Amino acid sequence: MKYQVGDIVLILHSNEEAKVVDILGDKMLMVDVEGVAFPVYMDQVDFPYFKRFTEKKLFPSKKDLPAGRHGKQYIDELRKEKPVQEPKAESGVWLSFLPVTETDASGDEIVKELKLHLLNQTNYSYSFIYELHFFGKPDFDLNNELHPFEDFYLHDIVFETMNDNPSFEFKFSLKQPDNKKADYYETSLRLKPKQLFAKLKDLKEKNEATFSFKLFETYPDKVTDHGLDIELPVSGYAKPYDAKKARQHLEPALSVIDLHIEKLTNDWRHLSNADILNLQLKTFEKYYDLAIVHLQPSLTVIHGIGEGVLRNEIHDLLRAKKEVKSFVNQYHPLYGFGATEIFFQY
Repeated sequence: MKYQVGDIVLILHSNEEAKVVDILGDKMLMVDVEGVAFPVYMDQVDFPYFKRFTEKKLFPSKKDLPAGRHGKQYIDELRKEKPVQEPKAESGVWLSFLPVTETDASGDEIVKELKLHLLNQTNYSYSFIYELHFFGKPDFDLNNELHPFEDFYLHDIVFETMNDNPSFEFKFSLKQPDNKKADYYETSLRLKPKQLFAKLKDLKEKNEATFSFKLFETYPDKVTDHGLDIELPVSGYAKPYDAKKARQHLEPALSVIDLHIEKLTNDWRHLSNADILNLQLKTFEKYYDLAIVHLQPSLTVIHGIGEGVLRNEIHDLLRAKKEVKSFVNQYHPLYGFGATEIFFQY
């Protein structure tokens, strides 16, 4: 092996020096540049000795020296220039996949596993909860922090398990609370085999190391008015309503809502059954509307089993809503028969 963990190498396309932190098979390395780790192909790096030799100057030339006392020039009179650091461009938070390959007996290159990283390309620090589900059943979870412009390693996934309907679930919150920002932001990624193989084919054609999916571009603002009613203007000369811009100012949608009363309020013991049902239905309507505005493909409502009153009320409401393509209350590995899955059409 030409390189070993701990070696200092030169990134050819950027002329930066990096440290090798891991060996990813026969063709790839994981390197670190100033605290940021990322994968590179071995043919994209080299040892930095030639660069250091050619750039090293034992004595500065006269034209590089400023005029000193009595026309003489001294090394200690050279001005030290401060490096100018340009602000980094923000592009959001991404989930990145790094395929690790090996060569089989026939000489073909096959993907053995996928290394997952969170890429924070923003100026904010986040706390996050990550869960991986296969066929709706939890398989892996992690709570941690993500710092600005940090590459955070999550875990490895055996490539064969990507056929088991994986779902990557995230819940983000700001490390430093901001009264103007949302308390949390929940998002998920469901990757189908067809998408995965298309990404792998694209990687090979472009000779790149990773593929990524954007989880969000900007952390959402807090919404003080949760109502989604939009007043239509009486005049026919009003500006057209831009739904895409409005979504940026709304509370984030949830993929799963739990309507058990103890999840909705701490002060529920004095409520009557009618009050409890009314609060549960209002919460359902709120997150149903948010799911529609955000063009969410589906929504899971946890209503419990009990006597079925809340479930029946929700099902009656769903039958009258035009955005509902279908809904089903069947056994779920996480919620049993106590949840209804809703699928939307737009």
